[in-house]
Amino acid sequence: MSGKASSKTKTTSGDRRDLAKAAAAVARAEEARREARTRRLLVITGVVAAAIVGGAVLAQVLGSEDPPAAPSDLTAVRGKGAESAPPWPAPTDVAARAEAAALPLGPMGTAEHYHAHLDVLVDGQSVPVPANIGVDPSGQMSALHTHTPDGIVHIEAERKGQTFTLGQLFTEWNVALGPDRVGGLTTGGADGKTLAVHVNGTKATGDPAMVRFAPWQEIALVYGSSDQQVEIPSTYDWESFG
Repeated sequence: MSGKASSKTKTTSGDRRDLAKAAAAVARAEEARREARTRRLLVITGVVAAAIVGGAVLAQVLGSEDPPAAPSDLTAVRGKGAESAPPWPAPTDVAARAEAAALPLGPMGTAEHYHAHLDVLVDGQSVPVPANIGVDPSGQMSALHTHTPDGIVHIEAERKGQTFTLGQLFTEWNVALGPDRVGGLTTGGADGKTLAVHVNGTKATGDPAMVRFAPWQEIALVYGSSDQQVEIPSTYDWESFG
């Protein structure tokens, strides 16, 4: 009788030990699963954070973020430049001139791309509009620039509907422009010289520097005696523009 009881007791103790081992194994497995979940969450959180930071950096590099807004009062950047006689070469301090025109340098904008043409006539003679106004030797450029010495102005904006003025182009060119002067040429005085701007053949009123660029525009800035006979272009041969 006593032998049977002893055998039963031993079996029960063994079962308890087995149960304890099984419970410990289950606990270890659950702990391992918790640690794995924690590691996965940390990895996912790190990937998301890296994507957010990387996206912000990439946006800055590619210029996909909204560019700085143009000044609400564009008169603040109109026609700032040298007061010298023509011809006027393209400036070498491109970055400084672009900054003065409130036109930051960067890669070409893609939100809006169009062209206009500028003629500058002084005493009946054409003054060259040089290449590379607003184009830095590093390859960066402002949204308002020239590539060739033919008066074609390129507008490649980073924001659709952005406003660009003739005064900003002349500021980049480092040529003063206002109601009574272009460079060192002034109006009035004994010689009675005048300054006028014509857009698509129509004389514009107000400050020439405030003329806004528009697609396929022909702008003619005319300086000279009021009685001079000058043929003012009203269009440009865009078919020849490649």
